[in-house]
Amino acid sequence: MRNYDLEFLKRFSMVIGFLSVVTLGLILLAIYLHGRVPPEVSPTAAARTAARIAPTGAVYAGSTGAAAQAAAAAAAVAKAASQVAYGGTTDGSVIYQNLCGACHTNGVGLAPTLVRGDWSARIAQGKDTLYRHAVEGFTGADGGIMPPKGGNPALTEEQVHATVDWMLDNLK
Repeated sequence: MRNYDLEFLKRFSMVIGFLSVVTLGLILLAIYLHGRVPPEVSPTAAARTAARIAPTGAVYAGSTGAAAQAAAAAAAVAKAASQVAYGGTTDGSVIYQNLCGACHTNGVGLAPTLVRGDWSARIAQGKDTLYRHAVEGFTGADGGIMPPKGGNPALTEEQVHATVDWMLDNLK
């Protein structure tokens, strides 16, 4: 072989060797960087974590604090109102048709139907007793069952009272 061929092979081998070292270095850098990237968190796990670490209260100070406190109170009232059954209506017929009628129309669980004879002993106990039994629930001596608030805890006491009044006004 000639001298310039040997010189070319020597330099070519050095370039190939240098490129091999650079390639190996890039591979190792990629492996290192891949290990540093945190794994993805599922949205449900993130939601559970956010709920777990959410603040339970707040501190309000000064005039901006008073505004923030008023806004928080308004938001709490709006949230509570959105969770009230049947949009907060106190129309007894609406609540009866959607909830109470399931038992009181057919006498399910020995519930009194809207017949005056079924209610005479109950009416004699007074409205306050009827209200209390409707709100707190009641199990009669005959085995009749009245779940608290008709089985819908989202009802307010005013809604229950309005429904009891509507039922008493519509006895046949």
